[in-house]
Amino acid sequence: MSRYQSSAPTSTALLSRRHVLQGSAVLAFGAAGLSSSGARAAGGLVALVHTQAAGDNGPVDSMIAALKRLSSEKGFTMRAIYAQDAATYESIFRSLGDAGAAIVVSTFNEVADPIKAVAPSYPKTKFIQLFADPFQPAIPNVETVGYDYYLGCYLSGLFASRISKSGKIGYVGGMSLPALNADLNGLKAGAAAANPAIAVTGAFAGSFQDPAKGQEIASQMYQSGVDYIQTDSAATDTGIIQAANEGSGRMVSAIAKTQYKLGPKTVAAIVKLDFGLSLYQEVSKALEAGWIGHHLPTGIDTGVVDFELSDVFLKEGPADLVAKAKTIWPEIETAKKAIITGTVKVPLNTTL
Repeated sequence: MSRYQSSAPTSTALLSRRHVLQGSAVLAFGAAGLSSSGARAAGGLVALVHTQAAGDNGPVDSMIAALKRLSSEKGFTMRAIYAQDAATYESIFRSLGDAGAAIVVSTFNEVADPIKAVAPSYPKTKFIQLFADPFQPAIPNVETVGYDYYLGCYLSGLFASRISKSGKIGYVGGMSLPALNADLNGLKAGAAAANPAIAVTGAFAGSFQDPAKGQEIASQMYQSGVDYIQTDSAATDTGIIQAANEGSGRMVSAIAKTQYKLGPKTVAAIVKLDFGLSLYQEVSKALEAGWIGHHLPTGIDTGVVDFELSDVFLKEGPADLVAKAKTIWPEIETAKKAIITGTVKVPLNTTL
């Protein structure tokens, strides 16, 4: 299911789609002087096609940084291409295949059908789709990667119900999609496990790239008495953190460590989905001989998905909340181990 399905507006330029795609190809390949033969040169070409803009302090920024790091370590040519218009996805993938790309990584569920349409025509190109459902039937040169993020949200719910002073916690997702519904339900289940009387308010911003909307929703929640919000909305999270920063005793559990600096006194924790680490691990594997596409589920025992207490908050957060967080944390670690061993089973509920 798509966690961060792009809701960015499509291009309104008065150009034909063919011209738009030709322009994209120039940006992706021409500016670097890459031809089909050049892309097949030593090191090859590894491309990230991201469907949301960079500058999100989250998934996209972390993936670009990871690919740059791996490119430096392994010596391949890399390209990061922002595919803003869904109508261009398939053509961008074909352009990369024609250029002889060794590996193409793309993001979120909206690219599934374009990959299915393109990958069989380019068997020498390895496609990796991050945050994806398994393909039925499987395609030998495609890996799909899924994440059990809802398990981290369960742990966040446990933590929230114990640290909240008001007994009211919130959740703000980008869109009501099956995977995000599961995250909200996981948060509710964790909260109820620790305190059946806890009140959980869920809302969706309608976008993963609208900080203003995130701030509006979060402000309303905080004003209603909520004192802890779990974010699940990519770039929209920035507005949620801004709302937390506007009042005392307000807390956020965000999605990425880069968000700590946005709210050193308010971002108490993160339900981490480290897209950068996931990309680094999967591209590293795909660079090796013998790689065969498959579906990879990713749980909270992998380092990619986790619930973590902010070290910045522990230094700069309100003293009473910091002390309480430290007291609570062993309980969270125990619950995490119980989930990993199967002693605690968190239901995957995708309906609201």
